[in-house]
Amino acid sequence: MVFVRGTFNAHSKKIQGDLDIYNYEDRKRSTCPRVESIVQSAVQSAVRANPTIAPGLLRMFFHDCFVNGCDASILIDGTSAEKTARPNSLLRGFEVIDAAKSQLETTCPGAVSCADILALAARDSVVLTGGRSWQVPLGRRDGLVSQASDTANLPAFNDPISVQIRKFADKGLNTQDLVTLVGGHTIGTAACALFSYRLYNFNNTNGPDPDINQAFIPQLRALCPNGGDGTTRVGLDTGSVNRFDNSYYANLRNRRGVLESDAKLWSDPTTQRFVQRFLGFRGLLGLRFDVEFGRSMVKMGNVEVKTGTQGEIRRVCTATN
Repeated sequence: MVFVRGTFNAHSKKIQGDLDIYNYEDRKRSTCPRVESIVQSAVQSAVRANPTIAPGLLRMFFHDCFVNGCDASILIDGTSAEKTARPNSLLRGFEVIDAAKSQLETTCPGAVSCADILALAARDSVVLTGGRSWQVPLGRRDGLVSQASDTANLPAFNDPISVQIRKFADKGLNTQDLVTLVGGHTIGTAACALFSYRLYNFNNTNGPDPDINQAFIPQLRALCPNGGDGTTRVGLDTGSVNRFDNSYYANLRNRRGVLESDAKLWSDPTTQRFVQRFLGFRGLLGLRFDVEFGRSMVKMGNVEVKTGTQGEIRRVCTATN
């Protein structure tokens, strides 16, 4: 088996110090040649049956990597495990990872970690919704610890930009990575409970959040009536909820960001310039969302990775060996 230290492809950067990650092509050939097709098939079947699975798997990968690194600790069952924490209570797609793992254990037992399956599933979810593919480095091992209390520093729906930047920087991700990765909200929905406070009495003003386009407020209020069902889901990228594209940034520019943390990407100049670059504003060096998203996902996918003698390769994803 060939190892590379800190470099994974032409576009990725060295983060979190020197990491021992299996060379992707070598691992694919020698340990489990069908790993990608098996995971892809599981994700494809699930997304065809239920399109909400795609954003669910993408969010799950984010939430895993931000808590003790990309080690599949979010998949472990238990009364006080990560998946029981409030920020993770609405995640979906766990059964897809379990299905892929079951087939991989039959095909090549003990070869592919749950952490690698989750990284591949997140990529495949993006591709199935119209996004661009990228090469996923493999070789992660699964973590041995999963505690709900460790989720306290997950990025939150109401974080100011300074807090968002700090939380991403703590994981070796810069401001461009922040704006790029939050662009994953181009697919999926949010519960009314996470943003309806912006619509009625924002900061005790008896009115809506001024960052919301006035023409957008009636639409959101109709979906989320004052005192209504907080579990009702609303698209994060109005008009393109199931399509992976850069229309999310156009909605931010038009002050149609649903979550407060998303809206602030436009209202704060620190992050606004990256939104503008994704939209091709004249006079700014443009950024291609589909390309940059893959680059930033590789960086995030290498956060605090466990390799070598760290962690294990679980037999089932819901429990440690």
